[in-house]
Amino acid sequence: MTLQTVILAAGMGSRLGRSLPKPLTELSDGRSIMKQQHDNIRAAFGTDAKITTVVGYRAETIVEAFPEVDYVYNDRYDQTNTSKSLLRALAKTGRGGVLWMNGDVVFDPLVLGRAIDLIERDQSFVTVNTSKVSDEEVKYTVTSEGFIKELSKTVKGGIGEAVGINYISSGDKKSFIRHLTRVDDQDYFERGLELAIAEDGVLLEPLDISDLYAVEVDFAEDLERANLYV
Repeated sequence: MTLQTVILAAGMGSRLGRSLPKPLTELSDGRSIMKQQHDNIRAAFGTDAKITTVVGYRAETIVEAFPEVDYVYNDRYDQTNTSKSLLRALAKTGRGGVLWMNGDVVFDPLVLGRAIDLIERDQSFVTVNTSKVSDEEVKYTVTSEGFIKELSKTVKGGIGEAVGINYISSGDKKSFIRHLTRVDDQDYFERGLELAIAEDGVLLEPLDISDLYAVEVDFAEDLERANLYV
C-alpha cells in the first residue's frame, strides 16, 4: 500500500517575520524547509509515497514551488488552527493510515527511518524529544503501559515534547477524524488525539528521537538552530 503523508502548511507563520509561507523559508544548504521534508519522505518511503499538502496563506507560492504533489486548500486558514487543516486532509486520504507533519519542522532524515517499523505495523505514534521540556511546546505524559496519556501545551509534569511528526493508523483514523470534527477551530490537532485516547482508548506510542535533530521553526533563533544541522 502506498503511504499517505500530509504536510500542514496553511498558516501565516507571522512570528518568523517573513512574507512568504514559512515552509518556503530557505535553509543554509539552499533547500527550503518543505524541500527537506519532501527529500526526507522520499528517502524513507520511496517515490511512491503520496504527499498531500494543506495550504492557505499565499497558497499559490507553495503550489508553484512544488507542483508535483496533491493539495487541499483551507480557505479559513486565518480563522482555524492545525486541527481543521488536518481534518480536511484526512478526508482526502482514503482508508489507510496517514503520516503527517507540521510544515515548519526541520528534521534528521533518520527520524522517518526510525518510524518505518511502526508504520509497517500500522501503529499510531507521536514522535517525541525527551531531552527538553519547554513551556511553549506541546508536552506529553504516558500511561503505566507507556502509551501517550496527555498531549498539549498545558500538560503539567510533561516528560518530553512532541516534535510535530505523527502517524494515525487505519484502525484509529475514524475515531481521530470524529474528534477533530468536534474540537474548536483554534485547537491544535493534538486535542483530537487527546479525545481519541480518553474516549475511544486509542493507543499512541511515543517514538523517541531525542538523539536526532528536529527543530520546529517559529522564530528567527529556531531557524538559526536548524541551520546548524542541515
